[in-house]
Amino acid sequence: MPEEASVNTGAPDQEWPSFGQAQARVLGIQTKLHQWARADAHRRFDDLFNLVADPAFLVVAWDRVRANKGARSAGVDGQTAYYIETERGTAAFLGKVRTALRSRTFAPLPVKERMIPKPGTRKRRRLGIPTVTDRVVQASLKLVLEPIFEADFAPCSYGFRPNRRAHDAVAEVRHFTSNPRNYEWVVEGDITACFDEISHPALMDRVRHRIADKRVLTLVKAFLKAGILSRETGLRPTDTGTPQGGILSPLLSNIALSVLDEHFDAQWRGWSRWHREQRRRKGLGTWRFVRYADDFVILVHGDRTHAEALREQAAAVLAPMGLRLSQAKTLITHIDEGLDFLGWRIQRHRRKGDTRQFVYTYPSKKALTSITGKVKTICRQDLNLDLAVVVHQLNSVLRGWTTYFRPGVSFKTFRYLRALVWRQIMHRLRRRHRRITWKELRRRYCDGRWWPRSGEVILFNPTDAGTTRYRYRGAQIPSPWPLAG
Repeated sequence: MPEEASVNTGAPDQEWPSFGQAQARVLGIQTKLHQWARADAHRRFDDLFNLVADPAFLVVAWDRVRANKGARSAGVDGQTAYYIETERGTAAFLGKVRTALRSRTFAPLPVKERMIPKPGTRKRRRLGIPTVTDRVVQASLKLVLEPIFEADFAPCSYGFRPNRRAHDAVAEVRHFTSNPRNYEWVVEGDITACFDEISHPALMDRVRHRIADKRVLTLVKAFLKAGILSRETGLRPTDTGTPQGGILSPLLSNIALSVLDEHFDAQWRGWSRWHREQRRRKGLGTWRFVRYADDFVILVHGDRTHAEALREQAAAVLAPMGLRLSQAKTLITHIDEGLDFLGWRIQRHRRKGDTRQFVYTYPSKKALTSITGKVKTICRQDLNLDLAVVVHQLNSVLRGWTTYFRPGVSFKTFRYLRALVWRQIMHRLRRRHRRITWKELRRRYCDGRWWPRSGEVILFNPTDAGTTRYRYRGAQIPSPWPLAG
């Protein structure tokens, strides 16, 4: 019988703590929760609801909501974080939220649906925008639940987890497909409408494995069932899925998709290095699973038949969660043909001037098309817009994109992007000033040289980002909550 653990918050009614005090208290409690969860894989936690309504947790939750870019977006109640801060007052708002939680009168409102462009394609995807109140409660709930479930998550999962990033997933793929490991066959997994089709009963069963507090379970279920308000269809129920856009949604999707992590990680841990070598000699094959959110790959040391069998195996594991693989988009490829993963093109080929083969990572065509589209859109804005504004917008986009793609073979792509940005800006200036000479144009906007600037605002040069190598960290990724001893 699993042990049910009661957590004593030790927090009497008090004035709202400062952010520094609140953060220290939250980190201390999170560390304890994580340590207890790591120490006993069957431990169930009770009396967590008091933590969700704890002043320190609400203060940290508010800070995260307020600092997020989405703070400028309002939910169905029309209130933004700025409005609450200036008109209602933060302390009064958080006090009302806490009172509603403690009196059990809190009920989440439906999320506001917006269709936003899907990066790199012409398709659009749904985004659910909760109210600011719901975001704060979700953030507080995540602060409580995350350290508990992080103790169970497998190291092969990288998406929306503390201290982990997409570069770790790409580095692991590169590590295992390179010599001498040579995992050459790859199953590229594509889950059909993952966030929309997760089964609520199956997800809640996985949450109950760790959480015994019925008030917390009721709160999680209330967010799942809150509904969606759309301009086109009005209010509709949410019988499946976790709406993208909620603070709690990434954690819940990780809990659901951890069925894949547990299945394949158990197989991997069941093989010692000697066992893996023996399986390869017998033609049985070995494989390694890597997942980032709903994107995953299975790296196979064997042949294509092993990869095909693993594709069916993954589909069978996902079925109880109400999820299915897209038969058209779930591909089986050889590393020499290359694959696209998290915006990167990962491919093995011969190095110039050498007979040896290496696995390289560089920006995919889809990622390049996305950034060039953004650059063109910015540069084709109203010609009356001041150049400094346009350059500032371009710099923000270019710095973010080049920072993401620095750890790879990206210099040629950066050089191409540099030329494209220069052409787009100069074409914009020529359209605005059709009668002036190139010499005059350069004097006004390039300080007599060739690179555009507007006063102190200089256009970012993508090649200045440089390139580096991201080292595979493996099991050395630190936890934000230190273990005892």
